[in-house]
Amino acid sequence: MDAYQCIVTKRDVRRYTETAIDRAALIQILEAGRSSGSARNRQPWQFVVVTDPSLLARLARCGRFATHLARARAGIVLTVDTPRALFDAGRCAQNLMLAAWSLGIASCPVTLQDDAEVRRVLGLPPEPVLANAIALGYPDPRGRGRLERLALAVVAHRGRKPLETLVHWNRHDDRAG
Repeated sequence: MDAYQCIVTKRDVRRYTETAIDRAALIQILEAGRSSGSARNRQPWQFVVVTDPSLLARLARCGRFATHLARARAGIVLTVDTPRALFDAGRCAQNLMLAAWSLGIASCPVTLQDDAEVRRVLGLPPEPVLANAIALGYPDPRGRGRLERLALAVVAHRGRKPLETLVHWNRHDDRAG
C-alpha cells in the first residue's frame, strides 16, 4: 500500500481477531517508530511492547476509554524522556500506527490516565514520561462492537471537514489563495 493510501484509509479499530501478531511484524512496526523524526534528532522515545494478555487487561483498566487494549493482540506503550518531547511522541505514534496498517494490522491510540498503576504493571522507573499506548491487532471482520457503533452514531454525521474549511493561504483571512 502506498503512503497516501495508507494515510487516508487508516481508521482506529477497537475489535481484533484472536490471531497473534508475529515478532517480525512487530519489529517492522517498531523500526518505523524508531525512524520517526524528532527535534534535534534526539529520539526521546522508548517502547514497551506488551503481548501478555493479563498485562494488557491490567493496562486496559488504567484509562477511561482503554477497554479495547484488553482485546488487543499487542500493545506498545510509548514513553519519552521529557514532557517537551510529547510532540515527537505523537509523530512516533503515527508512524507506528501507519506501519501497522500497511501490514494489515489495525490500531487504536490509548490514553492511560493512571500513571502510577501503569508504572507498577510495566515496572517503569519514575523518570520517563508516559506518552500514550497503542493497541494492535488484526481487525475483526465482524466490524465494530455495539458501544463503538453507538458512539459513532453520535459523531458520524460529522465525517471529515471539507479541506476548504481548514486551509488559509498566506493569511488567515484568505481562503481562496
